[in-house]
Amino acid sequence: MSSFRMSQVAELLGVSADTVRRWCDEGKLATTRTAQGKRTIDGADLARYLTSQAKAFEPDSVMLQSARNRFTGIVIRVERDKLTAIVEIAAPPHRVVSLMTREAVDDLDLKPGDLATAVMKSTNVIVEIPAP
Repeated sequence: MSSFRMSQVAELLGVSADTVRRWCDEGKLATTRTAQGKRTIDGADLARYLTSQAKAFEPDSVMLQSARNRFTGIVIRVERDKLTAIVEIAAPPHRVVSLMTREAVDDLDLKPGDLATAVMKSTNVIVEIPAP
């Protein structure tokens, strides 16, 4: 069973450790104490909490579609060459990098500071876990 320190939960969620402590004090997240007296959050409890939260931000203009993996954020980098382009989107706590055609980037007129949604639909998803 996984358990996480307050600072780990804060880093994973992109909030301060004080915010996580406040959620725990308000009863939103259950904690247990280690032998050293430090509070930890059970991974299953954290998953339940995250499932109950509002969905990530999406602009009202986004059309309905079947893809469920959507990350809305701010374009922070656009690099073009003759045929392809790299677009990087900061969608905290995630960073999404896309390799696409230059034509697509030019058609969208993407530039740093633009609001954009990275949409992923894939049958190939790699899941990793930390080394023991």
